Amino acid sequence: MTYIKISGDKKLEVPKDPTIGYIEGDGIGGDISKAMILTVNAAVEVAYSGEKNIVWEKVPAGEESFKETGKSLPQDSLDKLKKCVVSVKGPLTTPVGHGMRSLNVTLRQYFDLYANIRPVKFIPGSPSPVKYPEKMDMVVFRENTEDLYAGYEWKYDSSEAEKLRMFLSKELSVNIPNDSGIGIKPISKFKSQRLVRKAIQYAIQNHRKSVTLMHKGNIMKYTEGAFREWGYELAATEFKNETVTEKEYLENPDAYQGKIVIKDRIADNMFQQVLTRTDEYDVIATTNINGDYLSDALAAQVGGIGTAPSGNVGDVYAIFEAIHGSAPKYTGMDVANPTSIILSATMALEYIEWKEPAEIIRNAVNSAYLDHKVTQDIARYSNVKPLKCSEFAEELIRRMRKVP
Repeated sequence: MTYIKISGDKKLEVPKDPTIGYIEGDGIGGDISKAMILTVNAAVEVAYSGEKNIVWEKVPAGEESFKETGKSLPQDSLDKLKKCVVSVKGPLTTPVGHGMRSLNVTLRQYFDLYANIRPVKFIPGSPSPVKYPEKMDMVVFRENTEDLYAGYEWKYDSSEAEKLRMFLSKELSVNIPNDSGIGIKPISKFKSQRLVRKAIQYAIQNHRKSVTLMHKGNIMKYTEGAFREWGYELAATEFKNETVTEKEYLENPDAYQGKIVIKDRIADNMFQQVLTRTDEYDVIATTNINGDYLSDALAAQVGGIGTAPSGNVGDVYAIFEAIHGSAPKYTGMDVANPTSIILSATMALEYIEWKEPAEIIRNAVNSAYLDHKVTQDIARYSNVKPLKCSEFAEELIRRMRKVP
């Protein structure tokens, strides 16, 4: 196997036959991962006529790994992901309210994948609850390693929670009821600014018009309010020639043509604005929990999370994943929609700068949806016969190869 190498300046050196890791995932993961691999292989073949190809290395994780090794994410799997550098992941099940910690969070923190990047764009032919879904074309940059995802919390009746309540009462005069669980929400300057930096860099490279800092700084002034302040500070110092604040822009738009507008919105207002003034927003940089809610709300406007891709990206390592759950009741039934993981794989292709097969896949997906060649979750809104998961992959491959 030939692996991607990392140069001294953190650039990827991608061979013609790179080994890409994949985690199959739980539940429907087996079906959608298989569809993804078949689709990507066909796109690479069409784009490069055999001069390039991907070698896929399976990485055990989740329920399958636990049955075989007694561990949901063994060290050997982490070592394989590190060796591959770039990977694609199916959904992994996480219990609610009890049990093991999220494997998704573990992966993000282990590889310091601090930017959760979620592009949300309307696919013509997708069902939508809004009048003008075609206006949706946003990319959410969600901080991935702190805020609520830091995982610092204690059960209400634990000794740790009791100690915290006593400390807060004695030292800071903050009285918390004894039946309260306690969580800590850390937001740091370093992690906030590296997230905003990546969002602005993306906006510059992709000729986007604006970057909006989404926050709840009117209430949480020293965490989310600080995120806003640090974002503006970074733009003004590191991207002085490429950006302008919204205030400056509105005062004299003609003077700032071609510059990226940096603006901010309070979180609750942002949810309204993306519905009522959709075309005014482009790249959005935000804290962890805000980005989690917002990206799913955006996806709901353009077909649901079954169609939305996602990438977890750090300075070097990257894991691209379907953003939906494992849907265990559909395990092995070949009915799930693989669009999310297929489009996530196109993000992986773009990350290694194989843009041609990524574009081929996107065109095939758009064409299939427009012709209502879709899986059951989309088909039920159009009153058409649904394709199975595997049939949808076959449909994409047929369109990529232009087979009648």
